[in-house]
Amino acid sequence: MSMSITIPAMVNHTVPPSQSNTSTERPPTDSQDYTNKTLKEFKAMAPVYDWSPETQGIILSSLHYASFVAPISSGYVAGIFGVKRVVGVGLFISSVLNLFIPLAADTGVTLLIVIRVVQGIAQVMVITGQYSVWVKWAPPLERSQLNSIALSGALLGSFIIFIVGGLLCQTIGWPYTFYIFGGIGCVCCLFWFSLAYNDPRSHPCISTNEKEYITSALAQQDSSPGWSLPFRAMIKSLPLWAILVFYFCHYWSFYIMMAYTPTYINSVLQANLRDSGILASLPFISGFICIILGGLLADFLLSRKILRLIIIRKVFTAIGVLFSSLLMVSLYWVRSSANTTVAFLVLSPGFSSLCDSGALINILDIAPRYTGFLKGVSQVFAHIAGAISPTVTGVFLNQYAELGWRNVFLLSTAVNILGLVFYLIFGEADVQDWAKEQTLTNF
Repeated sequence: MSMSITIPAMVNHTVPPSQSNTSTERPPTDSQDYTNKTLKEFKAMAPVYDWSPETQGIILSSLHYASFVAPISSGYVAGIFGVKRVVGVGLFISSVLNLFIPLAADTGVTLLIVIRVVQGIAQVMVITGQYSVWVKWAPPLERSQLNSIALSGALLGSFIIFIVGGLLCQTIGWPYTFYIFGGIGCVCCLFWFSLAYNDPRSHPCISTNEKEYITSALAQQDSSPGWSLPFRAMIKSLPLWAILVFYFCHYWSFYIMMAYTPTYINSVLQANLRDSGILASLPFISGFICIILGGLLADFLLSRKILRLIIIRKVFTAIGVLFSSLLMVSLYWVRSSANTTVAFLVLSPGFSSLCDSGALINILDIAPRYTGFLKGVSQVFAHIAGAISPTVTGVFLNQYAELGWRNVFLLSTAVNILGLVFYLIFGEADVQDWAKEQTLTNF
């Protein structure tokens, strides 16, 4: 997320095209008059570049260009050998590379893209690995809320880096955003390796009652994937394809909002860097709150037997997609009102986060035995969407100055609705036959 908040500060649209990727000192603006002499000296050291909207889209998408090669292998390895090392190593690599992004940007776009590609692979190890932990830690009736609380950390992190990163860009310069948050990531690695454990049995601090409760709750669920996988049955499984297609469609718009929210606010609402960061952070605190509340509500409805599991998954998914899509597609027509635009940007992720208690957690329902591997497969679809959608957004904005954002929002809405319809038709919540017992295959 460091790149998303800093790229408006890194780009100088007044530089002639012949000076591509050369740094210049940004002229002072009225919004920067409050800074003192020391802060101006810091800002003078922060280079800016002549990157077209298309180049910016490629840079923002590059995080996902090779990410699809890592989820299956890291998910499978994490499911067998434990998540501690997989997540810890991925977090460390990603954090260290963050420290080198300012140097890479000054060297050239190519090196910056290479750094982002490697960083994306490392982040996949974190995302896929942490998902696997719930196979051995989450009792079925608490699975939605535990998973949603963990995933809410991504939204909370985005909120923090947007609100702080915008201020850093406005004051001491955009490179410090990468330095500070890369350093924080390295510190987090120390906490992870010190406090994380692969399963309840290996944890030295939890009570015996808690350990027995978790173990007994998972006793009837075979979650050990073994070394063979029922590939043929998986390929033929429409409930699995419903989840995978939805992953692609959901993350199409998700990665656009993650990458382009600061740019949209900066360009459409004409906000300065500090205000752009503050306004861009608000949608993520909305998503952070709603993803936790959605998980609690889903588990409440299930534990009280108010709704069947499949109804919960589909209702939460439908509400999340329909309302967030309506708000997103309306952004272009309300852009003249800053208050309405910000309100729609804030509400959209809140509704969209309900999908995390719907289709996005559905793999744990239909195939708990192969969660690590299938989460990796689902991340392949998500990262393919992440590699395409910001790039397409950059092309639209580069070619259609007036209608670019309208086309971006309309296409995102169409993709979202397509994924929802496919999931509502073919989605299921029962453990599939191919996931109930070990199936040997020569495929």
